[in-house]
Amino acid sequence: MQKKLTKYMTLLFFAAMAVSMLLFPGQSAALALDGLNLWFLKMIPALLPFMILSGLLIRLGLSDSIASFFAPLLRPVFRLSDSCLYCILIGFLCGFPMGARVCAQSLSAGKISKKEASLLLAFTNNIGPVYFAGYMLSLFPVTRPLTVWTGMYAVPLLYGIILRCTLYRTVPFSDKACLSEAVVTPSRLLSCLHESILSGLSSITALGGYMIFCSLLNLLPMILLSSHPALTAMMSPLFEVTSGLARLPKSARTWAYIVLPFGGLSCIAQTYSCIQGTGLSMKEYVFHKAVLTVLTAAWYQAVRIL
Repeated sequence: MQKKLTKYMTLLFFAAMAVSMLLFPGQSAALALDGLNLWFLKMIPALLPFMILSGLLIRLGLSDSIASFFAPLLRPVFRLSDSCLYCILIGFLCGFPMGARVCAQSLSAGKISKKEASLLLAFTNNIGPVYFAGYMLSLFPVTRPLTVWTGMYAVPLLYGIILRCTLYRTVPFSDKACLSEAVVTPSRLLSCLHESILSGLSSITALGGYMIFCSLLNLLPMILLSSHPALTAMMSPLFEVTSGLARLPKSARTWAYIVLPFGGLSCIAQTYSCIQGTGLSMKEYVFHKAVLTVLTAAWYQAVRIL
């Protein structure tokens, strides 16, 4: 019964979307164009080089060497291997969906276990600092930026430490650096680069499709709630966070900072595209993102920054 209900609800939703796109072609085209421009102008320049480079480093076996530079700081806290530490670094420095992609790549390459990948996915797939500083803080400036930086990055880091000591305490400790040396030859370099470029292009194309589709999800609220533009604006970041934040009024700054850690349906779909086929659970990922969103909101409430 539940499966049939889900099936009929899905059919009804897509039928409503199709009818809306036919009846309001101008609005649907504008929303699709928003997603396309965002993908072409923001995502490709920002993410594709990192996707190619990260894939190349993992395939060449050099990712552990990079992580070893930060190991004296991170390993005593997380007691994880250099391969895990590399995922933490990329996830926090590069942002959505690179954290998920690197976890999936490292798992597929056999560098980390599924249990380690589940732990890392729970807290490393966050908004990147360049995006946060260049886009978010310019849209919604605050008087004490250090406090919102803490909410965006210290809260997930502490959550990861808590998970490591509780739900994932059975993950084996690792206090040793990876001593294996990668052998890089010209032919192997070119082969790995070729594979990394093809993989990066495939992934970035899928991300573009998700961004366009999630932007189009704004169409139904715009039509059904046309007399409540403020409400539709508040809902917009839940579908596609970047274009949705731009639609918010300045007075909605609190909501903007609260919804940002969740990332919206677009970021969830992008994460799914990165981890599909690995056996990692999307339900667990969404649960942890929801918990992080609540914890971040509680932090902002506690310090009363917004």
